[in-house]
Amino acid sequence: MGLDGPVVFVILIVVLLLFGGKKIPELMKGLGKGVKEFKDAQDPSKDEEKPKV
Repeated sequence: MGLDGPVVFVILIVVLLLFGGKKIPELMKGLGKGVKEFKDAQDPSKDEEKPKV
């Protein structure tokens, strides 16, 4: 059982009503940063490539 088109559409409408149009980009930006930090933490080899300042 997956998420069909109408179900996703209803979820998006509910999120828009709850948070408003101005808050959604901020939420997505924070979510993106969190996912990036999580992926960076999962791959320790990237830490070796970054120069230590």
